[in-house]
Amino acid sequence: MSTQVATIESPFLGAEVAADYADARVVILPIPFEATTTYRRGCENGPAAILDASHQVEYYDEELERELWDVGIYTHASIADTRDRQPVPSEQMLQETQATVQRLIADGKFVIALGGEHSITTGIVESYRQANPNEPFTVVQIDAHGDLRHEYEGSIHNHACIMRRVVDMGLPTVQIGIRSICREEAELIKAKNLTVFRAREIATQPDWMERAIASIPTRKVFFTIDLDGIDPTLMPGVGTPEPGGLNWYSLLTFLRRVFESHEVIGCDVMELAPITDSVVSEFTAAKLTYKLIGYQALAQSWVQDMSVGH
Repeated sequence: MSTQVATIESPFLGAEVAADYADARVVILPIPFEATTTYRRGCENGPAAILDASHQVEYYDEELERELWDVGIYTHASIADTRDRQPVPSEQMLQETQATVQRLIADGKFVIALGGEHSITTGIVESYRQANPNEPFTVVQIDAHGDLRHEYEGSIHNHACIMRRVVDMGLPTVQIGIRSICREEAELIKAKNLTVFRAREIATQPDWMERAIASIPTRKVFFTIDLDGIDPTLMPGVGTPEPGGLNWYSLLTFLRRVFESHEVIGCDVMELAPITDSVVSEFTAAKLTYKLIGYQALAQSWVQDMSVGH
């Protein structure tokens, strides 16, 4: 099965290294949708900011000791775009997201979606669930917030409800870096015995990473990364910053170890809300996206021993 997809003006890493769709292993999918954010707005501008910042990312990864652009990276046209127009309903966004991701999965692409608000993840996860109904996978969430409310502000598709929708799908979850939940969420975690590694535990328990990886019950994993899971001193450009998040190297070490020990089927990077006159957050998000590509490339043996310098 093939799909026709358009190019956009600002491909990830830049036009000079962008792959054709047919040759790409990785597809970057921008979803600049924002409708339910409740504090600092602006995440609909996140995907474009990440793509622009990615042009400043070095091709050579000093940790992995190789260039990674030549695995084949294609940047899809934006979908569910709410910039400069009235927001589409969340249900319509989820349908468009699900249909697009299903086509990309059918074409054998490794999808990294860029948001946009976290409610988008419902459509992405549902795409993978329907694509492989007999192959369970775990949704591993990096986040400051539990996102386990049944509904918020009158919508079950609010950004504060994404992990509740995943739980309702019957998928196992592992939550990493959580440090803000409401009473309803706390009670649900206890009632369903959900696996949660709180930020304060991560800060004080050296073995948290081993226990977190061991707690993943399936071979396959989908990563959903809300950028507010990272400490706001490193990632200030988010809608609802919470003190005490993951540091850069702990996050990368955890991600790499999961890529090495499990089969990661897809990822999303959500909730970047760019700050005027600062590029720290979008550049960090772009670098993180490149690291995800690198870890997947190594896990799938997509790269040569060494590539030419940038």
